Amino acid sequence: MDAKLKVTLIQSYLFWEDTKKNLIQFESKINAINQKTDIIILPEMFNTSFSLNVEKLGETMLGTTVSWMKKMAAKMDCVITGSLIIKEDNKYFNRLLWVKPVGNIEYYDKHHLFPLSEESQKIRQGQEKKLFTLKNWKICPIICYDLRFPVWCRNKEEYDILFVVANWPESRSSHWRTLLQARAIENQAFVIGVNRVGEDGKNIYHSGDTMLIHPGGNILFQKMDEEDVYTATIQHDEIGKVRTSFPFLPDMDPFTLGHPIP
Repeated sequence: MDAKLKVTLIQSYLFWEDTKKNLIQFESKINAINQKTDIIILPEMFNTSFSLNVEKLGETMLGTTVSWMKKMAAKMDCVITGSLIIKEDNKYFNRLLWVKPVGNIEYYDKHHLFPLSEESQKIRQGQEKKLFTLKNWKICPIICYDLRFPVWCRNKEEYDILFVVANWPESRSSHWRTLLQARAIENQAFVIGVNRVGEDGKNIYHSGDTMLIHPGGNILFQKMDEEDVYTATIQHDEIGKVRTSFPFLPDMDPFTLGHPIP
């Protein structure tokens, strides 16, 4: 187990349905990172903003954005992660990619699709909870609306980090902040939430509130309204301290997640 992990959180404005502009701006932000990091986390649908014009914006796993993520992961010698619309077998997924420096890719497909938009009509529901491993840290990814569902996030796997990428609007920012802290406290894990800022193409404003939260629930970092690139070093022994002081994870109620998704 590597005792330390460096994480970089990028809170950014997103250009509406403009992959080229978004990749240019993120490449500039990433190139300006002047220290070694282990993970760079980008927002949900970082290459297009939260548009559900899937026929226009959907890419394959061999597409422009995936190729760009591979290039940047190799250049920075770190994992790069964020979600985008992926087309596969004539279906569309809101897919978070976990791109390693050597080019290997793992992924998580969003499970809870937002019913107040067209997402639940146009995007295929993901069926599996995933865990990624980096330097023997166990890392659980979720996407935006997933954050509202504690059973889906529940730490049955003894993960070390829960991270969420989002396009979460300012009108419900109090929910975002509260839920991020709640997930850290109840799961005794570091929680990272990376959101976007600014108005999108539907005139919905996003305040960001990108956050890093300690396993005990304390806010270690929070940024509102402004673009920001923030790198932090987190210590694995902080997890052990919390779980030893308050050993309640073994007392969680057993459960089985739902029925198979058709």
